[in-house]
Amino acid sequence: MYLQGVKKVIAQRPQLSGAVQLGDLDPVLQRIFASRGIRQADELERSLAKLPSPWLLSGMQGMVEHLIGALQQQKALTVVADFDADGATSCALAIKGLALLGMRNLNFVVPNRFEYGYGLTPEIVELVKQQRPDIILTVDNGISSIEGVKAAKAAGMAVLITDHHLPGHELPAADAIVNPNLPEDKFPSGNIAGVGVMFYVLMALRIRLRELHWFEKNGLAEPNLAQLLDYVALGTVADVVALDHVNRVLVHQGLLRIRSGQCQCGIKALAEISGRQLANIHAADLGFAIAPRLNAAGRMDDMSLGIQCLLTTDADLAKEIAAQLDALNQDRKEVEGQMKNEAMALLADMKALDEQHVPAGVCLYDANWHQGVIGILASRIKDRLHRPVIAFAPAENGELKGSARSINGVHIRDVLSDIAAGHPQLLSKFGGHAMAAGLTIKLHDYPHFALLFADAVAARLTQVDLEQKAWSDGQLDPGHLTLAFAEQLQQAAIWGQAFPEPAFDGVFDVYQCRVVGRQHLKFVLKLPFSSLLIDAIAFFADKPELWLGCRKVKAVYKLDVNEYRGQRAVQLQLQYLEKLE
Repeated sequence: MYLQGVKKVIAQRPQLSGAVQLGDLDPVLQRIFASRGIRQADELERSLAKLPSPWLLSGMQGMVEHLIGALQQQKALTVVADFDADGATSCALAIKGLALLGMRNLNFVVPNRFEYGYGLTPEIVELVKQQRPDIILTVDNGISSIEGVKAAKAAGMAVLITDHHLPGHELPAADAIVNPNLPEDKFPSGNIAGVGVMFYVLMALRIRLRELHWFEKNGLAEPNLAQLLDYVALGTVADVVALDHVNRVLVHQGLLRIRSGQCQCGIKALAEISGRQLANIHAADLGFAIAPRLNAAGRMDDMSLGIQCLLTTDADLAKEIAAQLDALNQDRKEVEGQMKNEAMALLADMKALDEQHVPAGVCLYDANWHQGVIGILASRIKDRLHRPVIAFAPAENGELKGSARSINGVHIRDVLSDIAAGHPQLLSKFGGHAMAAGLTIKLHDYPHFALLFADAVAARLTQVDLEQKAWSDGQLDPGHLTLAFAEQLQQAAIWGQAFPEPAFDGVFDVYQCRVVGRQHLKFVLKLPFSSLLIDAIAFFADKPELWLGCRKVKAVYKLDVNEYRGQRAVQLQLQYLEKLE
């Protein structure tokens, strides 16, 4: 019997070959960092001084020149944002950052997911024209907006693009583009989120303005842009980009602002309503508590509400909007639960829950599914099947919107590119990352597309092990099963995508087991041949009542700090569990 009903192989994370020089760190921590590619201690440094120069981004010179011209002439600028948390934080960052640097005529537009879809389309340009801006600045979108840029230029507007999505074969004819994934770009991180790209633009702009003595000439105080790093941390974690060194620095510095209480009141309100204490907040809290509430605006209603929460300086208004976002998130959970049940029924009909029948890539569609939730649904089913998954929902004009999620080793946007190359009329539009993408197809093409997707994924699976694994950093002795070491792990690094939080494995005797909250299991475990008793919890167990009375388990777990009524204690958070006796 297994925690989530799925058999996994417990696999040890591979270690780096060759010398690893990490000083006098605890040997367990040295092993953890080495398995994540860290060779030198300076790779763990998290000061802002460790960030690479913004001028390494190939389009930065032109971007800064256009923004300086806009500042000097006080041109009207409209930010066009994406409707997810990265887009919302990027938008808020652009508005506040440019205002701090002296720009006065600022506005924003964020497409409503259900009316306009993603990016700077000609339809969005028509909406932007109502604000009569001189300049459009895209954040977290624009790199694939060929037609939208043409429409904006034809209307007499300059277009500046900041994005991090992978470009297609043709670039839009914008006045400036900053994107670390442009061909031959020399910036050392292609993983920064849209909000990270915009932060770099602001840093470069401030450097040039300082050289021009802009602040003295205009009676402005030169701003400390670090005050905006809470936006960067939230957007980076929410977008699930790889936490390479650059992103770890950005997220760490943003978390420092949040923990000290020096964050935007909207982020403070979202933390409060999600039950998080600012002083103890971690990257996981941004990803699993704050970001879902912010994202709920774009998924269930209109991301303008989320951006308003991020921009307001009125603490009472921030709390009011945070309460609205929390209610939207509850609605999202209910819709997601219903859709997941329906998806599991579809999978059962396809016999896809039987590993003998599951295709390499899975497509799911229901006429009643909600566009705003299909991304989460695809992620949940991907985790269950360990296969790339696309969930589709109906759109307008006989089209379907799809949201794709992938597994390590299968670049999902490249899979879609393969299909588009072989069948140019099949995909109306698509774009995304290695692990997530979006697309639009015609309803009548769905059966054909589903077969092509399975074949295209299968063609890329030759070197990918589809066996489900529970990754471990090894076993811990009783001396490391302590509150002090759990706290040391929390503080040692920024953990997240592609830099995973440490997990360990072991066999335990079960001293006590009970069901809590109907879906969760609360254990007291004991290491064999040791007197140490330790609390453990397993969330969302498969048939939790069947675990009562078990005597021995094999587990993969994270070392967690449980805070209850002001008391802190070490706790094992069980990620994978096998019943041995």
